[in-house]
Amino acid sequence: MTIARRQLINTDSTPYYHIMSRCVRRAFLCGMDHYSGVDYEHRRGWLEDKLLQTAEAFAIKLCAYAIMGNHYHVVLHVRADTAASWSEIEVVERWHSLFSGTPLSQRFAFGADLSKLEKEQLNENIAIWRARLMDISWFMRIVNEAISRRANSEDQCTGRFWEGRFNSQALLDDKALLACMAYVDLNPIRAGLATTLELSDHTCIQQRINSKTTDTRLVDCIEQFVGTRSEEIGLPFQLNDYLELVDWSGRILRDDKPGSINANIPPILPRLELPPKAWKTLTTEFEQQFKQWVGSEHRVRQLYKDKHYQRIPSTQQYRSLLG
Repeated sequence: MTIARRQLINTDSTPYYHIMSRCVRRAFLCGMDHYSGVDYEHRRGWLEDKLLQTAEAFAIKLCAYAIMGNHYHVVLHVRADTAASWSEIEVVERWHSLFSGTPLSQRFAFGADLSKLEKEQLNENIAIWRARLMDISWFMRIVNEAISRRANSEDQCTGRFWEGRFNSQALLDDKALLACMAYVDLNPIRAGLATTLELSDHTCIQQRINSKTTDTRLVDCIEQFVGTRSEEIGLPFQLNDYLELVDWSGRILRDDKPGSINANIPPILPRLELPPKAWKTLTTEFEQQFKQWVGSEHRVRQLYKDKHYQRIPSTQQYRSLLG
């Protein structure tokens, strides 16, 4: 049964979402197209730049992303608190960085005096734009339309470039968020595009590693790790724990390594009560194991009840993998 997008993406349930967008038919987003022999590697930079630029304008932070040959993954954190903190001029300037706005908003941005009626009309637009600037559908529309136009122009063709709008999974708790981020960051390793995390180009984890090793500030659009006791809003883990966990996970996933789980597992797994074998499944088969909502069994069952499902689907897989 098809579920409406507004039911799948509802920030009252969770602000974290895993998004995946795939090219239509044999269209190639990046890398070498073995059918035509054309190399589209440069398009990875297009998409990474567009993701970062769009996130800078939006109240949406990037938690993880990976740009693959004919699709890409991104984990997004909708920051309603950030959108609410913007002044009227901040909303207008952010919207103008994406669209031209209206004659009224252009005058307002240049400091012109507006009449009471004009100000009321502008305030209505600002309220709409503020909501759109924390809307995942608008975020994906801007990213995908820009890449589609640019790729079609380069290919000298017209028509659809993306296979539908995008797929989404709601990440309902810390376990689901951690597993999904690791799954996304490890995509190039599993695909054989890189052998180590620091060599995994066009991924969020490479950005984090480069920032950590060179002592440079991460771009503002990438969500920060704040830990579990911080009063700040952000990822509820420590960066060192996450890097250690993903590095360890990447090593056990390699085909040229023994399949056994190393006894020296990162301490973050026991803290979250995630068994190592379940973790291996989560970081290799996340999309196959879950559908629209991902979280521990009681969170998923409660969400089905809140949405008034007459028959609650089986949650055995959630219980076995996420508790």
